[in-house]
Amino acid sequence: MTTEVDYYELLECERGADDATLKSSYRKLAMKYHPDKNGGCKDHEAKFKAISEAYEVLKDPQKRAAYDRFGHAAFTGGQGGFGGGARGDDFGAFSDIFENIFGEFMGGGRGGGQQASRRGADLRYDMEISLEEAFHGKSSDITIDVSAACDKCDGSGARPGTSARGCSTCGGHGKVRAQQGFFVVERTCPSCHGAGKVISDPCPSCRGDGRVDKTKTLTVNIPPGVDEGTRIRLGGEGEAGARGAPAGDLYIFLHVSRHAIFEREGTTLFARAPISFTTATLGGVISIPGPDGETHEIRIAPGTQSGRELRQRGAGMPVLQGRGRGDLVVRIEVETPTKLSARQRELLEEFRTIETGEECPQSSGFFAKVKKAVGG
Repeated sequence: MTTEVDYYELLECERGADDATLKSSYRKLAMKYHPDKNGGCKDHEAKFKAISEAYEVLKDPQKRAAYDRFGHAAFTGGQGGFGGGARGDDFGAFSDIFENIFGEFMGGGRGGGQQASRRGADLRYDMEISLEEAFHGKSSDITIDVSAACDKCDGSGARPGTSARGCSTCGGHGKVRAQQGFFVVERTCPSCHGAGKVISDPCPSCRGDGRVDKTKTLTVNIPPGVDEGTRIRLGGEGEAGARGAPAGDLYIFLHVSRHAIFEREGTTLFARAPISFTTATLGGVISIPGPDGETHEIRIAPGTQSGRELRQRGAGMPVLQGRGRGDLVVRIEVETPTKLSARQRELLEEFRTIETGEECPQSSGFFAKVKKAVGG
């Protein structure tokens, strides 16, 4: 039985040595044991070969990682390692070691994930709804063109009464592998195109694909409280998978159309309400129809200023998949009259003559500051 000397011991380095240390140690030892400098000594020649072999492995990051984990077994042909003589069953063991270190190649291990890789594509459908529909929710029918499972062969792709057989090229795995030096290259089987099965007698309706183009009508249930960009998933309603593989999903993306009165932030509704200066001065009540179909009365206190926001609790949008509602916020904008009758103008002129400045404290205060700033 041959005793295998640790590569790090051969190079007289610690296991965590960096590349520069490995290289420096190798050069020093190679000069020491080179056959030309030792008169052809067989022991020194063997030592030189062992040092060179160790350095060839440890200077390569991938080979070094394999050696650190599996030792000499990673490079022994009989163990399916990286030796050049690995064939047949050894190749399978070799790839197992390599995958354990560096992960699965090209999207999966042997035969794994065939159904996932052949899964049908997901589809997207954009739907526009009104704010009122977003408030109440709705049930809506949509029509889409999609690849669906063939009814004649039940999606198998084989002529009714027949079935597919296992692919002889890949052994039913759907992928084939080839060793190119140190690396393993994995690719989709060219015979079955990744299916793992071959159909010798294809279905005439779908020509062996297992799918046909169809127009489907689906019902989409939209819950109350949805917002712009809300996504609804209909599982299994996307493109059918090839030859019986699972179908993809259909995603409904909702877009809430612009409203004439309200703007929305989450569950809060915002509205601008222009009011006359007499209402702002004397107070009053304004009515705003909400998306819930109710009329909301907003009370204006006497002396309300332009820009003031009045909040009505629980009059906003419903919470999606929850309880309660947000608020309605009304921003007051006092409108200055631009068209006055003679009588209205007369009354305003009379009011101006009896103004004291105390009626509008902010205005009088501002101009007092201006007067002071310019020196009286």
